[in-house]
Amino acid sequence: MAAQKPSVPKGTRDFSPVEMVKRNFIFDIIKDVFKRFGYLPIETPSMEKLSTLMGKYGEEGDKLLFKVLNSGDYLSKVKLDLTKAESTKLTSEISEKGLRYDLTVPFARYVVQHLNEITFPFKRFQIQPVWRADRPQRGRYREFYQCDVDVIGSNSLFNEVELIQIIDQIFKKLSINSVIKLNNRKILLGIAEVIGEPDKFIDITVAIDKLEKIGEAGVIDQLLKSGLGSSSVSGLEPILKLTGSNKEKLTIIKEALEDSKTGLKGVEEVETILNYFETLPLNTELELDLTLARGLNYYTGAIIEVKSKDVEIGSLCGGGRYDDLTGVFGLKDVSGVGVSFGADRIYDVMEQLEVFPKEIVASTKVLFVNFGEKEEKYCLPLLQKMRDNGVNSEIFPESAKMKKQMTYANNKNIPYVVLVGESEMEKGILTVKNMTSGEQSEMKFEELLLKLTK
Repeated sequence: MAAQKPSVPKGTRDFSPVEMVKRNFIFDIIKDVFKRFGYLPIETPSMEKLSTLMGKYGEEGDKLLFKVLNSGDYLSKVKLDLTKAESTKLTSEISEKGLRYDLTVPFARYVVQHLNEITFPFKRFQIQPVWRADRPQRGRYREFYQCDVDVIGSNSLFNEVELIQIIDQIFKKLSINSVIKLNNRKILLGIAEVIGEPDKFIDITVAIDKLEKIGEAGVIDQLLKSGLGSSSVSGLEPILKLTGSNKEKLTIIKEALEDSKTGLKGVEEVETILNYFETLPLNTELELDLTLARGLNYYTGAIIEVKSKDVEIGSLCGGGRYDDLTGVFGLKDVSGVGVSFGADRIYDVMEQLEVFPKEIVASTKVLFVNFGEKEEKYCLPLLQKMRDNGVNSEIFPESAKMKKQMTYANNKNIPYVVLVGESEMEKGILTVKNMTSGEQSEMKFEELLLKLTK
């Protein structure tokens, strides 16, 4: 039997130690900022009941759910004729569970299920993988991590302001030059009302959401195919082309939506959020973008998206206000707002821009060379003291040739190597080699420890 070629499914990846150190750098910064704003962590299972997931992401989202086959002889319980069965109907008979598509719907389920244990407003963050049966391409994976931060049980627009501050701080700390785009679903609904197509609201948002992918002509074509009249599409075109400052855009859209109560409410909400930032300075540009639609059906108010200014890769972070996501689980009229950071895309942008700090790759700070049994015994208590003082350190596990041990230190980017032979043991000193400069010096253990813990 021929040996099987090892591989992973398309759209998934292995991560090397170097990659994991960099990924953890991203996660640690994101977690740290979340905690600063008073958010606490939760986790939910990788699998949810399909009844929890289906119908929450729109028709396209439902198609992208990974379904999990029922255990045991799942076909024996199927009542359909397998030769004629539609795949969607068959799926519901052989699969009751699916891998989560995002962290927001499981969060809504969690809130309702644990209602009696929660203090509202409930501020939570969640950093876990999600799965989508998407076509893999650059910046788009089938398995990827999301870093979600949500507050539920409060209608206050101050929550949106705080989320924008969180986004701003995180991208500043990650050294990514970005733009935060802001819109409101009520404005989009108002536009649909003004052009006389409120029933086509979902079709309009799904099409507009693809503007960057398929261009203005593609959006217009999709809108016409979905049944919008040419006069309605013409009414949308000025929105697709709107330019100017945030205030100028708001003035124009306010006039255009004067006959839509819903649309004007959306404008008022955007104005409230933007007014906060007249006294709260941001490092990141905040731009009102009326073409921002976020195709997911559960958004009802503010919608937010973050793009890199230097790398073409799609959204790095996105989210918005949802007024009744918990309603499908029996808890009505509980409003929430949240955003999700795409760690994989953030990683790709940071790699391309080369903004990861050089020192984070070296997990081990110091390596003790192993000269033999006697020297090893002498070094082990010193190694223990290093670790007790928070210094990542190791000793080579055997008395191999010096070249092999030095190559090991080089390959792992270990900045310092300690050599302790008979001479050093007699004098009670260490010979320390700086692997970056190549310099070698003698020092007492306490001196080295102080140097490494500064």
